[in-house]
Amino acid sequence: MVYTLHKSFDNLKITLLNVGYADLSHKWDYDNVISPYSRLYYITDGTAKVYHNNTAYVLKPDYLYLIPSYTYSRYKCDEHMSQYYISVMDEIGQSFSMYNFYEFQYEVQAIPGDRDLFERLLTINPNRNLVREDPKVYDNRPTLLSFIERNKELSSSAMLETQGIIKVLFSRFLKDESAPSKKSIWNERILETVRYIHENLPHVLLVEDLARRCHLTPDHFSRLFLESTGQRPIKYIQHKRIERAQLLLTTTANSLQTIAEKVGLENISYFSRLFKKETGKTAGEFRREHWA
Repeated sequence: MVYTLHKSFDNLKITLLNVGYADLSHKWDYDNVISPYSRLYYITDGTAKVYHNNTAYVLKPDYLYLIPSYTYSRYKCDEHMSQYYISVMDEIGQSFSMYNFYEFQYEVQAIPGDRDLFERLLTINPNRNLVREDPKVYDNRPTLLSFIERNKELSSSAMLETQGIIKVLFSRFLKDESAPSKKSIWNERILETVRYIHENLPHVLLVEDLARRCHLTPDHFSRLFLESTGQRPIKYIQHKRIERAQLLLTTTANSLQTIAEKVGLENISYFSRLFKKETGKTAGEFRREHWA
């Protein structure tokens, strides 16, 4: 199945998982987070950092932040931060996300009324906060299903209001709405493959195996992948591995060998050559220039 831009928001389904308010400390320090849902933050006090999409975002008061689903990210608070948070799943059709059709920014200054929206969402969805901060505690199917089940307890009016508030908040992050994303056409099987790649970068990823997962020949699979992503599978995998290596180089003290292994490039010589080919710099040079 293929979805185009015009079928996107008309078929958008938003599912609330959690909403709450949290005071965070230095214990908020998590790496290798890839969640099947999006997070929205409204910062009220203090500061922290979130790393995703190869960018470090300094979280600061009176700003909203979006961490998209299926994105490799890292979270770190050195001292203290207070925030409202919302976690939601979005779906278009059976497998697509709004991120496949539109471009989003991930940091926006709050406008009057945004804090009221978070507080209202808390009021009509009581006891939906996360008990523990560690994402790996609740990033699993049984727990997510239990979160989703809680929506059945809402009245019809509360459900409708919840959907409206979340969509209003997401609208803050949309880039130029008159300009469709370059990612305007996606094949459903390729989208699932892209998610699989992101979650399995440390492991061996062969085009033949990926094609087999889609029940396609390697040639047919490669053509569909190119149409959806603009890159051949091997090139896409290489790019994502180096992109993740850049993140690890700037946010951890891991050795180059450890980073190479974490992104699925155990041969350090090959990793070094590929890194310089993709970035124009050696991994060591990149770390020195971007160390955070």
